[in-house]
Amino acid sequence: MQFKFAFLTAALATLAAATPTPRDTCSTGPVQCCNSVQSASSSGIAGLLGLLGIVLQDVDVLVGLDCSPITVIGLGSSSCSAQAVCCEDNSSSLISIGCLPITL
Repeated sequence: MQFKFAFLTAALATLAAATPTPRDTCSTGPVQCCNSVQSASSSGIAGLLGLLGIVLQDVDVLVGLDCSPITVIGLGSSSCSAQAVCCEDNSSSLISIGCLPITL
């Protein structure tokens, strides 16, 4: 009887450790869903950055446009019909700077 209990406990612990958890945060903040993600050097993004007075040191950085945070509710999966990203600067909902695409 004790062996069965120990085996069941070990099996449940292994199953709990192997169950993936929803990812809704990055080290820089919440995962963002951006309608468009482009290089800062692209003509449209460069023009927008100029109009906003934003100067970037690295023109190869990815910039997200029209981004909003993704939240995970309950155990369901999060969804983003555009591009899910983690960005270094999410200070504006119009533009997010230093984005890295992720898979949800």
